[in-house]
Amino acid sequence: MFELLKAGGWLMVPIAACSVLSLAICLERFWVLRTSRVAPRGLLADIWSRMQGKALTAAEMREIRDQSPLGRIMVAGLNNARHGREVMKESILEAASQVIHELERFLNALGTIAAITPLLGLLGTVIGMIKVFTEIMAQGTGNASVLAGGISEALLTTAAGLAVAIPTLIFHRYFQRHVDSLVKEMEQEAVKLVEVVHGEREVDYV
Repeated sequence: MFELLKAGGWLMVPIAACSVLSLAICLERFWVLRTSRVAPRGLLADIWSRMQGKALTAAEMREIRDQSPLGRIMVAGLNNARHGREVMKESILEAASQVIHELERFLNALGTIAAITPLLGLLGTVIGMIKVFTEIMAQGTGNASVLAGGISEALLTTAAGLAVAIPTLIFHRYFQRHVDSLVKEMEQEAVKLVEVVHGEREVDYV
């Protein structure tokens, strides 16, 4: 591995750094964006069962809020339920915007890595070819090993850049789609909460 980095020239260093950063972000996002952590199933039913015949205590509210991002959204709505349906919806939307921002954390960085690593590889290609033509001008075409070294450097950086960019782009698109699905699911659960609290939905449908 070190020999490949050395043969590819100094541009292999930022490409390798991008690969490490991309892997770290992907692993972190896989852990954070688990459906069971973001929008656990049965949360609305659990909230409703606790609310039967009594108001939720502050400790119960904190427990639900800290349990998941969906719980944070629902607690924001419950805290303002007494002010009417529209105020409750506005508080849910405000909390949801903060949650969505957190769910999308590092995705821009992942997209940036997917965009710049092929360019770094292309830059390495250009530098390698410049070296080749410089040697041709200085020594002619007789020294095949020098020419092969420049071409090898150009090909290595291009291959490394693409090797990092392709899986990074795939995971970037995957995480974007996964976040969209989570947001849609949380939106549906929040709408159910508003309807249940204001008597517009039967409890049996929760």
